[in-house]
Amino acid sequence: MHKIAVFSCFLVVMNGSGGIRVCYWQARSCTGNFKIVIISNITLMGVLMLVLNQQLVSDEEMTNVTMRSISVNNTGITDYPILDFDAVAIQKLSSGVRETLRQSKTKPRGGKFYEFSKRVCDVVLSGTALAVLCVPLSVVAAIIYIDDNGNPFFSQVRLTKDGKPFKMYKLRSMCMDAEARFAEVQKENQSDGLAFKSDDDPRITRIGKFIRKTSIDELPQLWNVLKGDMSIIGPRPPLPREVVLYTPEQMDRLLVKGGLSCICQTEGRSDMEFDKWVESDVEYIKTRSAGLDIKLMFKTLTAVLKRKGAK
Repeated sequence: MHKIAVFSCFLVVMNGSGGIRVCYWQARSCTGNFKIVIISNITLMGVLMLVLNQQLVSDEEMTNVTMRSISVNNTGITDYPILDFDAVAIQKLSSGVRETLRQSKTKPRGGKFYEFSKRVCDVVLSGTALAVLCVPLSVVAAIIYIDDNGNPFFSQVRLTKDGKPFKMYKLRSMCMDAEARFAEVQKENQSDGLAFKSDDDPRITRIGKFIRKTSIDELPQLWNVLKGDMSIIGPRPPLPREVVLYTPEQMDRLLVKGGLSCICQTEGRSDMEFDKWVESDVEYIKTRSAGLDIKLMFKTLTAVLKRKGAK
């Protein structure tokens, strides 16, 4: 028996004359068979899968296409269809997310005053934290550099509100060529959804294990908060390779600005199932308030100190 899994997304393919069609695809089995139904020839309505085995798709192939680039097992995705996104691909993906979110029935709670006060709080807290942690962060960065003579900081493109791309910063916990080696380790995915998690990831360095376990590697994101890319509290910003596989419901996570922590991060982080993770993010979006944000800040500190779910 095959494990049945369903992934829904929107796909842009080029027809023989060079025109673009927007199609909806749905995978129903780990055999890799995808049924594609043409939705529209004009409007960009969802996430854009920019390549299909790096080939053009003819009109005849529109109704029944086999994609062998996605594999689903008992834990999660082990073969992401697209790993590398150039600037053009990121822009198209972002546009697709915005179009999809316009059709969302989920309405974020909180008015202009809430947004203003949240931003003020983000600036004050992140600025203060960076000033206090400047020296400790410098020490950790120096240790990382001494360990392998590589840049102690790492940046990665993530998506935030309305699919807007930005560079998210971390203290580097992996080897210098970690991104290039992802194709080798993706089959070791131990999560049950679209995010990648592996307890024995060979790319993690000696110091990396410690700073990941203690969440020290995430502290440079305070700079993202100060800049306005992120908020203190909000759904964790996902990677493009994950978003391109989101269902419209999962994409609701991108209705608000991404954050350092949210409900999931206070209740087990890596221990929470992916679907419940998404549900908790959407629940936050529907019920967010200043009181809830403050509560989650304190719960985040408790989770970090107890290393709850940290891996």
